[in-house]
Amino acid sequence: MEQSINGLDAVDMALKVANRELSPVEIVEAHLDQIDKLNPSLNSIVVLADDAIDKAKKAENDLYKTGKKIGPLHGVPYTIKDSINVLGYRTSSGSLLTSETASTRHSPISDRLVKAGGIMLGKTNTPEFTLWWETDNKVYGRTNNPWDLSRTPGGSSGGEASAIASFMSPIGIGSDSGGSIRVPASYCGIFGLKPTHGRVPITGHVPYTLLEHTHIGPMARSIKDIALALSIIEGPDYSDHYAINMPPTDINKLHEPISNLKVAWYGEGPFQPISKSVQSVVKDTVSLFKDMGCHVSHAKLDFLSSLDAMGTSGTIAAIEGLRDLSPMFEGKEDLLAVSMQRRLSIPTPSHEQYLEALLKRQRIRQGFMEFFQDIDILICPATAVSAPKHDLVEVDVDGTLNPGRTALMCTLVYDLTGAPAISVPVGKDTNGMPIGIQIVGRHFEEKTVLNAAAKLEDLSNLRNNVYGNERNM
Repeated sequence: MEQSINGLDAVDMALKVANRELSPVEIVEAHLDQIDKLNPSLNSIVVLADDAIDKAKKAENDLYKTGKKIGPLHGVPYTIKDSINVLGYRTSSGSLLTSETASTRHSPISDRLVKAGGIMLGKTNTPEFTLWWETDNKVYGRTNNPWDLSRTPGGSSGGEASAIASFMSPIGIGSDSGGSIRVPASYCGIFGLKPTHGRVPITGHVPYTLLEHTHIGPMARSIKDIALALSIIEGPDYSDHYAINMPPTDINKLHEPISNLKVAWYGEGPFQPISKSVQSVVKDTVSLFKDMGCHVSHAKLDFLSSLDAMGTSGTIAAIEGLRDLSPMFEGKEDLLAVSMQRRLSIPTPSHEQYLEALLKRQRIRQGFMEFFQDIDILICPATAVSAPKHDLVEVDVDGTLNPGRTALMCTLVYDLTGAPAISVPVGKDTNGMPIGIQIVGRHFEEKTVLNAAAKLEDLSNLRNNVYGNERNM
């Protein structure tokens, strides 16, 4: 059966456009049709671009008539999280309290996507201020998981994950300060990369807070699309002082042999409880790496036992978030989403507790730097469970109820360290919901992480195991 336009990877769309086998108008129209069909029930895309068809026609004209040099994303549609500035569009960040004024300039990320020839389809939903693990807010409402509408796509890049998993968008950009790319990617059965902190500038992200934890990264249905998007958005903008001028990621050797790779793993380890279904998927993944000849060992992360990564992250987020956001909402708390009101109900940490959290964060970072001296990649769960039902205050892990923030338990430590980490869809649970595993690497060694993920993508037969026959098409 011939593959539909929507089922193509972004890389293949771009190639077909360049070879004049598909027109940008055909591609954009196919995705707009899919949006018309599915978005009313998913609520993934909350602002539609009003000029997508016009830009597709221009892209077609540039290719066919003017002979203008084209970019790597020429004529290919994409979506972007509604926490990232796009020229001419409001950035709501899911809040009634953010400015109603349209952005007067692109964020570096949006600017780079446009210059690469991409065509924005729309902006995707996020919880208020991107600070929750379910995507719901008072501006646009709740986003649903395309695999089961009664379940969450996760947060805070839940709108992006839902749009890509339902073939409304081939590729998109999310943000991550505790797991907000990787958790939705796992819940929705797609890939989501949190690059090394400093690899991609966060200028133009709203809110501009938690600066040492916030990352911007690509989400897609294939590793080659993740790699393409990373190659477009990476690099300093000379505004974000965390964004480092590093050599670009080599994305042309994603399928090199990895038989000498030193792999550590854990199924539960320092973060627990983890459901048996997730642990089983992790173990199956480790077996594949053993079969590839990798040197596999169980991860020794004893240093984490006294450092409380969850508590450390929570304390820093509480202090820095309150400092940066309270001028916006003081006296207007009734306009905040339930998620933000819940955050404010938690007692504010003391100055001493904040300083202690900063010290623990430094020890966590140092511990992982030493860990990765002898290890190339770490394989571990991306989430404790598959996507839970909506609005749960507690997460059920094999019959044990845990706080909702457990959703971020497996991911947030790597926001503290800033290491590159990707969620890879590998299997499903007994309810047919996707499960992703996480691959973590050394700082600025995205190539190794992508290489390992590409091998896993090839060997685990992801297309059939997770996506099936173009689900929801």
